[in-house]
Amino acid sequence: MIFLLAVAGAVVLILKKGPLAPVVVEVAEAGQGDLHSASFGVGTLEALRTYEIGPTRGGRLLTLSVDQGDQVQEGQLLGEMDPVDLPYRLESARRNVLRTESAISAADAKRADLSARLALARKEADRYRELGLEKQVSQDQVDVKVTAAVSLAHQLRAAEADLQALRHDLERTREDVRALEAQLRELRLVSPVAGLVVDRRVDPGSVVMAGTPVLQLIDPSTVWVRVRVDQKRSRGVRVGLPAEIRLREHPGKALPGRVARMEAIADSLTEERWVNVAFEGAIPSVPLGSLANVTIHLPPVTGVLWVPAAALQEKAGEKGVWLLDGGRATFRPVVIGVRTLDGRVEVRKGLEAGEKVIVYTARRMEEGLKVEAR
Repeated sequence: MIFLLAVAGAVVLILKKGPLAPVVVEVAEAGQGDLHSASFGVGTLEALRTYEIGPTRGGRLLTLSVDQGDQVQEGQLLGEMDPVDLPYRLESARRNVLRTESAISAADAKRADLSARLALARKEADRYRELGLEKQVSQDQVDVKVTAAVSLAHQLRAAEADLQALRHDLERTREDVRALEAQLRELRLVSPVAGLVVDRRVDPGSVVMAGTPVLQLIDPSTVWVRVRVDQKRSRGVRVGLPAEIRLREHPGKALPGRVARMEAIADSLTEERWVNVAFEGAIPSVPLGSLANVTIHLPPVTGVLWVPAAALQEKAGEKGVWLLDGGRATFRPVVIGVRTLDGRVEVRKGLEAGEKVIVYTARRMEEGLKVEAR
């Protein structure tokens, strides 16, 4: 009798604690309710409007009056390039303009004098023609007067041509002056907008090639966070959604933001896409390039079925959950939807509310495996 009791006890022990004992698992019921999903990403502070300030002509940097962190106004002179001989060439061109204007005045006076003399000579020639017809003067006298009028006409045409040439010269010399003035203006480094100097790349005395940036300016009001978001989690992200920004410099402070732009190009290597999140309210005074953690709050989904994300498993390439069904584990394929940052996932198809899903087990699940809820 004692032997039978011992055998029975051993059998019970094997079934409860031995290799034939059911696997202990943790389960949770499929719930129903509202899910507030979000997408998380890490980004850097950048400015939408950035301006590279540099000369359009190569040369030596003469002066630079601003440095990093300086606020500048639109039209403010930031620095100048060495003009070398441009001021002297400009002064010479201006003197050429004055000389040409004087020559034009003299040529115009000469033209006016010749015009008056020609008018008088023509009247005299006409009078002598009439006297010649009346035989009061000889033909030689008539020819002299006509020849004098013709000569003055030629002189007048030559004077008018000279005057026109001088006027062309005046326009050319004025264009030379305007071109030299423009070259001098191009040597002035002027701020195109009111902004903030964030980088000073060259110091006075350095030789700078044309098009080389000397200063970098930004519009502080356009600072935002350029965030990398996993493409799988970016579904539903759109312009206008609220966001929460936590700067690495101030991790305990959440700043309100809003999605301002979805970039059209994604990163095929990291399978991420770029999202630009703008600050709402005051923009913090932190260096560009600073890191920030950004949470984008997606529109909530209401009245949906959900399970803990830990319950999701994969079998033969198919997503699903392991159910506790009559003390046995059985796999059920499901169609999932949104995920939340607190570890819940929407189940759109394949599960009913109240069904028990396995969320944790110390052993790999198999179809029909004996399990016991803890």
